[in-house]
Amino acid sequence: MTRNLSTPSSTHVSTLVSTPTALLVEDEPQIRRFVRSALEEEEWQVFESATLQRGLVDAGTRQPDLIVLDLGLPDGDGLNFIRDVRKWSSVPIIVLSARVSEQDKIKALDAGADDYLSKPFGVGELLARVRATFRRQRQPGIGLDGVLQFGDVKVDMKARLVTKAGQMVKLTPTEFRLLMVLVTNVGRVVTNPQLLREVWGPSHAENGHYLRIYMGHLRHKLEDDPAQPRYLLTETAIGYRLLLPN
Repeated sequence: MTRNLSTPSSTHVSTLVSTPTALLVEDEPQIRRFVRSALEEEEWQVFESATLQRGLVDAGTRQPDLIVLDLGLPDGDGLNFIRDVRKWSSVPIIVLSARVSEQDKIKALDAGADDYLSKPFGVGELLARVRATFRRQRQPGIGLDGVLQFGDVKVDMKARLVTKAGQMVKLTPTEFRLLMVLVTNVGRVVTNPQLLREVWGPSHAENGHYLRIYMGHLRHKLEDDPAQPRYLLTETAIGYRLLLPN
């Protein structure tokens, strides 16, 4: 008797859909449950770590698409976690912290965090920050030809040329250096001290009025409406961001 072996119907073959993964590094169980529930409602797969050292191991082994991090961990400061991860990964990091001063936010962003949410926080704000951070990570960046485009502006980093609607834009050396720092950090907040150090040097780290003046110049040259910029955005009291809208 011959057994009839048939192949499975194609209707039974499932298609694997990639689910984004998040690593939550937080020592308070109640906050872990709250954040995990919120992310799972948005169809994220969530892994949890309660300590800095466990979080570093999980960040390396699980390779998450997003890290949500508390700064006040029992075995170390979350700032050290950010610095360690930034040595080998550009994964988006959103900080959750009870530290609410501007200096604390600047330290976290300077260390490499992408966003900062103060405790206590609402689920709506958390999810909005997650969506925005993840969207920035996925948006197109600098092409292989060294060109970045936003709106009708093209920045050719190799040729050091900027055009708007096909017309050459004349930038001063300082304006160009400022734009380059924002371009190379596209989508991320660049803090005022970082911009001052990289554009003007360490001795000008306190001269915030320089930034306001030169950002105004850039907006007048590159934005359609400098009073309501779409791309060169201010992060109040923190710094600036070059954002590429969808």
